[in-house]
Amino acid sequence: MNLTTARSPFSVSSLSNGDDRKFSLGGCSSYDTDSVASRSSGVFSGYDTLDTPPSYDFYSNTEIFGRAKKSRPSLFQLHSNPQDDPSPPPLYEESSVDKQSPDEDEPTEPPPEPARFGWAQGVMIRCMLNIWGVILYLRLPWITAQAGIGLTWIIILVSSSITGITGLSTSAIATNGKVKGGGTYFLISRSLGPELGGSIGLIFAFANAVAVVGDMEKDVSMVDKLNDIRIIGVITVTCLLAISMAGMEWESKAQVLFFFVIMVSFASYIVGTIIPATPEKQAKGFFSYRADIFAENFVPGWRGLEGSFFGMFSIFFPSATGILAGANISGDLKDPNVAIPRGTMLAIFWTTISYLIISATIGSCVLRDASGYINDTVSSLSGECLGVGCNYGWNFTECMTNKTCPFGLSNYYQSMSLVSAFAPLISAGIFGATLSSALACLVSAPKVFQCLCKDKLYPGIGFFGKGYGKNNEPLRSYLLAYIIAICFILIAELNTIAPIISNFFLCSYALINFSCFHASITNSPGWRPTFRFYSKWLSLLGAVVSVIIMFLLTWWAALIAIGIVIFLLGYVLYKKPDVNWGSSMQASSYNMALSQCVGLNQVEDHIKNYRPQCLVLSGPPCMRPSLVDFISTFTKNHSLMICANVLDSHSHRKPNTHLKWLDKRRIKSFYHTVVADDLHVGVQMLLQSTGLGRMKPNVLVMGFKKNWRKAQPNNIENYIGILHDAFDLQYGACVLRMKEGLDISRTMQAHVDPEELMATSQPTTVFQTRQGKKTIDVYWLSDDGGLTLLLPYLLTRKKRWGRCKVRVFVGGEAQKVEDQKQELKALISRFRLGFQDVQVLPDINGKPQSEHIKRFEDLIAPYRVSSVQKDGQEADETTKDFSWMVSDEEMETFRAKSLRQIRLNEVIQDYSRDAALIIVTMPVGRRGACPSSLYMAWLEIVSRDLRPPVLLVRGNQENVLTMYCQ
Repeated sequence: MNLTTARSPFSVSSLSNGDDRKFSLGGCSSYDTDSVASRSSGVFSGYDTLDTPPSYDFYSNTEIFGRAKKSRPSLFQLHSNPQDDPSPPPLYEESSVDKQSPDEDEPTEPPPEPARFGWAQGVMIRCMLNIWGVILYLRLPWITAQAGIGLTWIIILVSSSITGITGLSTSAIATNGKVKGGGTYFLISRSLGPELGGSIGLIFAFANAVAVVGDMEKDVSMVDKLNDIRIIGVITVTCLLAISMAGMEWESKAQVLFFFVIMVSFASYIVGTIIPATPEKQAKGFFSYRADIFAENFVPGWRGLEGSFFGMFSIFFPSATGILAGANISGDLKDPNVAIPRGTMLAIFWTTISYLIISATIGSCVLRDASGYINDTVSSLSGECLGVGCNYGWNFTECMTNKTCPFGLSNYYQSMSLVSAFAPLISAGIFGATLSSALACLVSAPKVFQCLCKDKLYPGIGFFGKGYGKNNEPLRSYLLAYIIAICFILIAELNTIAPIISNFFLCSYALINFSCFHASITNSPGWRPTFRFYSKWLSLLGAVVSVIIMFLLTWWAALIAIGIVIFLLGYVLYKKPDVNWGSSMQASSYNMALSQCVGLNQVEDHIKNYRPQCLVLSGPPCMRPSLVDFISTFTKNHSLMICANVLDSHSHRKPNTHLKWLDKRRIKSFYHTVVADDLHVGVQMLLQSTGLGRMKPNVLVMGFKKNWRKAQPNNIENYIGILHDAFDLQYGACVLRMKEGLDISRTMQAHVDPEELMATSQPTTVFQTRQGKKTIDVYWLSDDGGLTLLLPYLLTRKKRWGRCKVRVFVGGEAQKVEDQKQELKALISRFRLGFQDVQVLPDINGKPQSEHIKRFEDLIAPYRVSSVQKDGQEADETTKDFSWMVSDEEMETFRAKSLRQIRLNEVIQDYSRDAALIIVTMPVGRRGACPSSLYMAWLEIVSRDLRPPVLLVRGNQENVLTMYCQ
């Protein structure tokens, strides 16, 4: 490799076009994508490396048609010895173009380019049309008459402030990474997670589907006949469906046409305010711009039951919504990160200006009350004259006094048509605003619902997620939204459900604001929006105010909307969909867990708060379901459980597979692995390093070593050595033996595919089928600090074992059985465990039967050194290093303890043959003094030939039970 080339400056153009030249960053690090050729030929120079320069392909989840996608080499590929792996890793992934059959001579044609829209046509115009509606034309003049120009401006500005805050939050979320299709649902679900995102996505899609006919019914409410509403509604929605299914290009052209119609109607209105009023219009209350009319209409003129500030606010606020129409087609935007913030905020700004202008101008031109009669002029015979109209020669006193005036801002909803230079243009604007809002909702609902269907958070909706055409149009979802709209049109009465629909939209706004606040407050490194003009506290304020407005609008509808959200939220929480979107909820969970773990370091351990935190030598958990299930029974929702596995260097490392298995069985456990060449060494690493702060294991759990007599002696040495290590580190220890056995030697797996194990392992029913048994028998033969008693108590707190009676057996003397029994019952009662059945076994120290002694001697015989003393001067040199061998002297030294284990097994056979579970205090052998094979024989003989599961338990000789309250 040429050194000059290696030190050449980094080329940006080479980074973008992906050619295969060699690069260098400041002469410090060499990048050579040609090294594949040299590697394959076996030639490696000091400068050859698989490192590649930064590339967009390494961070992208999509492919560009016609170009192979680059693949970053793994750390293993960079670090491993190339001589061990002569085949070089591919620097390019196989693309869809490469995946052609051999029979295809010509490459597949690239897919057609989908239609994409910019910020103006795709977002701003769409949002403005969805914000404008019949309230602008029909209700805003009436609101101005009720609240006055001053308070109407306050209502408009407060409403726009709330939607503006939501727009800022939406912009921040939309610029925190690449946004795909799904709009509001996509933004909330990827920020707060599938639970809240799924519930909001479903109700938001439904709300948009129903909102298709919301404004339409108001527009045709001038027609008295109910069937006319149905006929016109069905025809109109059918036409809108045809436009939508024709494609986004046609739908966008239709929206531009509606926008043009509305702008023309606005121009007609503004021109009309300047044109001098004719006598006919003056009779209806229009006098063009007049200062005294402005002053009269600037103050409130409350009338009727709705005559209050909050009453007017609740009527106007829905007209300020609709700001998510652009974000809802995020998948059809050229650059959503730019289009959504710019288009949404500009739409809020211009619509707010339009509301303010119309409120001020119409309040300056039109009286609150007018009769409409051309003869109602001021004359000498007309008597007293009331109102501003008297200043211009009109006397509307009679209708004002009788409250029968048909015209004026307070009475005539078509005041904008009255003012307009050409009244039909206002009617055209009303239809344009109605149809554009309906069309936007008809498009938004399927787009949002399609993304929800693809995520499969709810059952039975996946059918509607299929897309068609170059724009991936959700035709099936269009038809579903059409059917929903038609159903509500046929009902022809939305007054009941309309408040609920409004609250659905407000729920969406509240959660968008909360999403922005929550993502900011968690301080996640992944929260890096390019839109900086937002505040987490403003977002929180927007969320709170949105909820308050829900109750101000209609309190019962707010309760229903929140109840539906909670129900859908609970369903997703119960189902636990297998998705991971890096939500802020995950970041928050990490922050809280980290804070709590660090906080525990400041708290000293106390006996009252002792919990058995178990390190379970399970290997792959799916290989020992009985062991894992049993330990989970008393640790679930109570204490720490860690399933541990010792791997060799060639083992399969698939921790996620095992975690999924644990989650599928609803076992709350961590899974931890270490790599070691020896099981004993690996467990030593686990005992010393597993855990975090005070969240660390204090009890070692493993299965009984099945067929230990057939194992190599060093395997027995390792097994017993693990128990010794646990005791040395002040761990408690548990060994579970079941009839079918649990082989600890399988903890270390060298060439096992966990996915294959998961497929073949069957759920265990050993403990489930023993619920009918009556007792848990506890043989508390040695005081280990109380762990032997605490474990059965924790078991009985669970439903599976709750019906079992606990019996406690202790050794004693025949002459003092009653005294010892009462003494022990008093002690246990002070522990508040609820164990009432205590039995003293005076015959526990008796001599076992001779045939059982003979069986034990046969058991240990293969490990005996009978000819010499192991530590004697005459011992054979080949036997000195074998600590697992048992000498005659050691057999004699531990004879009493061996007989005790044999006798204990006989007692258990007599008393606990039909128990659900047997818990026995585990004997302890001194390290270096008791041979490992003898210790193993004790564990074998105690638990031998017992049908119930046997749990050998040994605490660390520190109290885990207390009789005191402090």
